[in-house]
Amino acid sequence: MKKIFNAMAVTAIAAGALMSANVYAGAEAKCAACHDFGSAHKVGPALGGIVGKPAGSTDFGGYSDSLKKGGWAWDEANLRKWLGDSNAAIKELSGDANATTKMPPQKLTDAQADEVIGFLKGK
Repeated sequence: MKKIFNAMAVTAIAAGALMSANVYAGAEAKCAACHDFGSAHKVGPALGGIVGKPAGSTDFGGYSDSLKKGGWAWDEANLRKWLGDSNAAIKELSGDANATTKMPPQKLTDAQADEVIGFLKGK
């Protein structure tokens, strides 16, 4: 019985690691071309610690004017909107129908957005 329990525990740990790897792979595939997950800016701002921060609040110099004037925080709901369609999200979140962002719409599904948000919360 103890061997079965140990095997189940090892399987659960391995599955968790695999899920984490899949989340990282998904975030990397969607985000890493333009974003660093630590503190270094690339084409886009660094995403380390982004969850909970005010939009446009880092020292990244490439924010659109609409994003610099954000007025909202990167909470889970706002990240989900952004990951679904950043062009629609910037208009909604800023309250400006003419607002723009330099980031192309990502069009992630809710499940994909949940994975990326979970990944970002750990960074």
